[in-house]
Amino acid sequence: MSRRVRRKVARRGKEKVVLPSYPEVEDEVIGSEKNEVVDWTSLPDDTVIQLMSCLNYRDRASLSSTCRTWRALGASPCLWSSLDLRAHKCDIAMAASLASRCMNLQKLRFRGAESADSIIHLQARNLRELSGDYCRKITDATLSVIVARHEALESLQLGPDFCERITSDAVKAIALCCPKLKKLRLSGIRDICGDAINALAKLCPNLTDIGFLDCLNVDEVALGNVLSVRFLSVAGTSNMKWGVVSQVWHKLPKLVGLDVSRTDVGPITISRLLTSSKSLKVLCALNCPVLEEENNISAVKSKGKLLLALFTDIFKALASLFAETTKNEKNVFLDWRNSKNKDKNLNEIMTWLEWILSHILLRTAESNPQGLDDFWLKQGAGLLLSLMQSTQEDVQERAATGLATFVVINDENASIDCGRAEAVMKDGGIRLLLDLAKSWREGLQSEAAKAIANLSVNAKVAKAVAEEGGINILAVLARSMNRLVAEEAAGGLWNLSVGEEHKGAIADAGGVKALVDLIFKWSSGGDGVLERAAGALANLAADDKCSMEVALAGGVHALVMLARSCKFEGVQEQAARALANLAAHGDSNSNNSAVGQEAGALEALVQLTRSPHEGVRQEAAGALWNLSFDDRNREAIAAAGGVEALVVLAQSCSNASPGLQERAAGALWGLSVSEANW
Repeated sequence: MSRRVRRKVARRGKEKVVLPSYPEVEDEVIGSEKNEVVDWTSLPDDTVIQLMSCLNYRDRASLSSTCRTWRALGASPCLWSSLDLRAHKCDIAMAASLASRCMNLQKLRFRGAESADSIIHLQARNLRELSGDYCRKITDATLSVIVARHEALESLQLGPDFCERITSDAVKAIALCCPKLKKLRLSGIRDICGDAINALAKLCPNLTDIGFLDCLNVDEVALGNVLSVRFLSVAGTSNMKWGVVSQVWHKLPKLVGLDVSRTDVGPITISRLLTSSKSLKVLCALNCPVLEEENNISAVKSKGKLLLALFTDIFKALASLFAETTKNEKNVFLDWRNSKNKDKNLNEIMTWLEWILSHILLRTAESNPQGLDDFWLKQGAGLLLSLMQSTQEDVQERAATGLATFVVINDENASIDCGRAEAVMKDGGIRLLLDLAKSWREGLQSEAAKAIANLSVNAKVAKAVAEEGGINILAVLARSMNRLVAEEAAGGLWNLSVGEEHKGAIADAGGVKALVDLIFKWSSGGDGVLERAAGALANLAADDKCSMEVALAGGVHALVMLARSCKFEGVQEQAARALANLAAHGDSNSNNSAVGQEAGALEALVQLTRSPHEGVRQEAAGALWNLSFDDRNREAIAAAGGVEALVVLAQSCSNASPGLQERAAGALWGLSVSEANW
């Protein structure tokens, strides 16, 4: 007799922020004869440089190491005008090794305090754009040194997570050191005082774009002194004095776009700004509860200017910016990108709106306020899909993250809103996400894979992902050298493997081998990727044919290694479940005995029955139950202390779930078949 342990749907991680990292998806090369000899060294230099520009940094470095010629070409300044270090651990030693190539570096993206401390060692004195996330631990001292060494900075962005240790002193340092600054966007600063803002107004005459997002206090009067500002966002900022705002900000002579989303702004302030400002064209006030009260909506007067709020038709409003209205208003962003519009002001407005909307929608999706179902279905999903096609990489990433986030109702049990998921599918979102996942940019790969994984909890979406070739793409991403990309891809395979119809396709795409390899590659320091890989293997192991693939790929050894050494509850549970499912096929293949004979397997499972976590105990007991159907395993389990452990488990689980009770009793029953165990 045999039984199978039920598979469990993947759980989505609790963290809202994501760190980026990613591989490149390669299409099969068709039409090239297997016997044909290709002399790669004969390629023209400009062709090699073009090929290198399409690779991620890791692959580019690998290619450059193959010969002297390509090493020289790999150091070409055009390949080092921008650098994204978010996927890599950038310490001082790494920065120093890159310094010789960063003389002409124009754009840099980094993650975390350690990378921030290392930036000055790149010696990129001509740096124009600097963008960082995971900035909670960055201090005033670090930021002050960075701006002092990069006086040519024109754009500085830190967020979207909160910059908790940065104060007004650092903002003053930015003003003193960066006179060419045009764009400054900072998130989560506690207080931005008047002196700091006045320093920006006085010393940065070209400052046209300011974003003080999710701050606690911002000096409203001082912001009225930044006469150069054209685009201003205080989205999510608390404690704003709206009476002061309405009296001061309408006097800003160049203010074109204003974003007050996710604040407690009211209709009186909105109406005054729209009617009093001569230059203002667009005002974003999305997810503002006071403004959106039913009796307040009618009080808002726009005077022919654009107001974007939850109660407005955003696509229609944006289409009105153009002289020629688009045939399909939902294509307004796409039509604008494809147009040959020479209106510089309009292009700047649309570019700013892309950035602002992607930020607002992601923050709104994260907080998941009640009452927005209608907005998400009619506008929100479409906006995110439009923004995913932006030419701004950070906008694309945030839009993909927004799609991954807004469908999730409950992180703990991986429940998603089916209506939202299917809205994404109906609007062509699956194809867009898969195209992003094939990008060479690892940030896009990671966020797109996360969205695909979450959406695939819905069976209809999972079917669409499979039909669009998503399984092959995820299997390739799971082989990434970047842990975050591999982790999200493994999550996608986990959710897809729930469907019986997808298991064979995952195995055919090489997914089983990729998942097993992930466990060995990230055996330490990668709890998220290990849980997802083990969970996917557990689902696949429930299928007879796929269970053989798991065993042949070294899955038994990998899963036993996790059961023995990993201390993370989620990994232990999924590893035990996978071993249980492998052992459930004792009547049709040899995996049951293979698990029992793997060194340390039985001892590890017996030990897991003592776990403080019920899910781990249940899966371990289920594995021992299935293993007890093999004659050779019964006495070996007893010798490993299994009888005593299961008796204790049975005695202690009277108030536990029926599943745990059943498996504890079942395992004891299976062991009792042996006379030696009686």
